[in-house]
Amino acid sequence: MRAAPTILHLDMDAFYASVEQASKPSLRGKAVIVGGLGPRGVVATASYEARRFGVHSAMPMGQARRLCPNGAYLIPRFTLYRQVSDIVMAMLRELSPLVEPLSLDEAFVDLEAGGVAFDSDSARATGERLRADIRAATGLSGSVGLAGSKMLAKVASEEAKPAGLLLIEPGTERELLAPMSVRTLPGVGPATGEHLRRAGITTVGELAEAGEDELVRMVGRAHGTGLYRMALGLDDRPVVAERDAKSVSVEDTFDVDLHDRVRIRGEVQRLADRCVQRLRGSGHSGRTIVLKVRRYDFSTLTRSETLRGPTDDPAVVREAAARLLEAVDTTGGVRLLGVGVTGLADYTQEDLFAQSSAAEAEAEHEDDGAGGEGGAGGVGGGAEAEAAGGGTGLSEGPERPGGPQEAPERRWTAGSDVRHVLYGPGWVQGSGVGRVTVRFERPGSEPGRVRTFRVDDPDLEPSDPLPLVGDLS
Repeated sequence: MRAAPTILHLDMDAFYASVEQASKPSLRGKAVIVGGLGPRGVVATASYEARRFGVHSAMPMGQARRLCPNGAYLIPRFTLYRQVSDIVMAMLRELSPLVEPLSLDEAFVDLEAGGVAFDSDSARATGERLRADIRAATGLSGSVGLAGSKMLAKVASEEAKPAGLLLIEPGTERELLAPMSVRTLPGVGPATGEHLRRAGITTVGELAEAGEDELVRMVGRAHGTGLYRMALGLDDRPVVAERDAKSVSVEDTFDVDLHDRVRIRGEVQRLADRCVQRLRGSGHSGRTIVLKVRRYDFSTLTRSETLRGPTDDPAVVREAAARLLEAVDTTGGVRLLGVGVTGLADYTQEDLFAQSSAAEAEAEHEDDGAGGEGGAGGVGGGAEAEAAGGGTGLSEGPERPGGPQEAPERRWTAGSDVRHVLYGPGWVQGSGVGRVTVRFERPGSEPGRVRTFRVDDPDLEPSDPLPLVGDLS
């Protein structure tokens, strides 16, 4: 524990939903729910307006729609979220070399290590300045907690939500924590919370009064000792600047169980490409390829294959994932597929053992893409490209006999970015029965007009998201 509140915890407020409200003026002040839109989707983030209806993260999307039928339900746009996150994290690194990101929208900062705060007054001034700078750079709000330890700084930022700042003065920790629910403490989930409740312990103060010996008897030595220290406000963990990634993975849950083996293979190939795209984006390569399959009965199987050396070659990852799939029985149907890479490294070893068929397939793909439809999307277009551009999810293959095939109907997913030749940038409000409804507006504009087009209108195209502030051209 430090003698001054120089550990800062930043948590952006309802991050995904707030980004959507900032980029879509017609949604400001409205209930916005971001997540998977299919019947098996879950809520990633809900705006504070939606939370008033009882909607929260990790809730099944079907339940959210029942609680908040008039909310705006949108797909996540991770490309934009990462862009905004990069801006915020860069601002934190200007404060200190010791920044520990926990997610896209959350991080610890050691202000003392950066020489920007040594006491309560300077820490509070730094926190307020940070909040104002984030608002100016992104248009979004963040909540800041300041304390002498990481645990208390995180508790403080949660108490400060939304758009606030709370500083916990050293020496006041136990008084502040005592009336709070035990669920406030990190690591106390529903199961542990219920176990403590049955023992008559519901607040942090009651947890401290129970004593270390009693807590060890109830939940075991490691967990009991940790709970007791947290109840006293004790936490000596340092802010760690770099947290090594252990794995990179992507997965999809399907609205309807997949039975077609060809379709399943195609989805695995698509996931492998997305996984490699994310792997390269993090600057890593990996040795072990992992396939995850959740079947119709909710049984989950994982299969893995370790290569001779680390790779970030999409052909190698696709091959390995395909081999792993051959060992899995998918007869009854598949509800979820995932592909991951573990054993990460910061370098790539030249792959000398990829099958020759993969090299030939890559060459054929390049030849096809040079002058035809194969070059439109490219490999690894990402979830956003598939959702907005209508990817089938199947691997491209030779053209079937009988001449050119009819182009599949383009899919327009709610929340995705588009641009019209005449009306400019906008976003999809919904689509169906061959029509797509688009609202034309941009960050900082007035709420825009809504227009409807055919799904195959040649003047309407998927688009990259616009920045929240600055150059919006």
